[in-house]
Amino acid sequence: MADKPIQFTLAERNLLGKDGQRHRMQVAVPTGRKRIGFRSFCARVAKSTTFNEQEVAAVLNYATGIAKDIVSEGDIVEFGDLGTLSPTFKSKAVPLNEKFRAQEHILAPAVRLTPSKKYFTLTNVTFEQIKSKKENTENPSSDTGGPTPSGPEQGSGGGGL
Repeated sequence: MADKPIQFTLAERNLLGKDGQRHRMQVAVPTGRKRIGFRSFCARVAKSTTFNEQEVAAVLNYATGIAKDIVSEGDIVEFGDLGTLSPTFKSKAVPLNEKFRAQEHILAPAVRLTPSKKYFTLTNVTFEQIKSKKENTENPSSDTGGPTPSGPEQGSGGGGL
């Protein structure tokens, strides 16, 4: 289980209901997030290995560079627990009577990450409701009750972090 619960606030949304009408609803929105820098990430990985921070960074950067080279040749790379990397691009529609020219009609080549469901599904996490920064004191506060354990039965698979 994670040491720290995922914090969230409640936000009001005007959503389309099953009856086809719009209803004011409340939804949980993750908050309190911070970005962990690449160097900090490498330092945390290095603590659990015989490598130092710079070696971890070098290996990760080298692996991503090699994967990008392989994908740029049209192949798919299985990138461990993260998922697969594959080539993708946008294409203009061209009438059948016109010649299709790749340089002109294929746009924005990129690497697509198809995440592994097993890796990107969070289990054994807890949640903690916090007050929104812009929440005024007029609104009645709902029961925060501390961290709420979660499992696969509580999530709908939609939204997320």
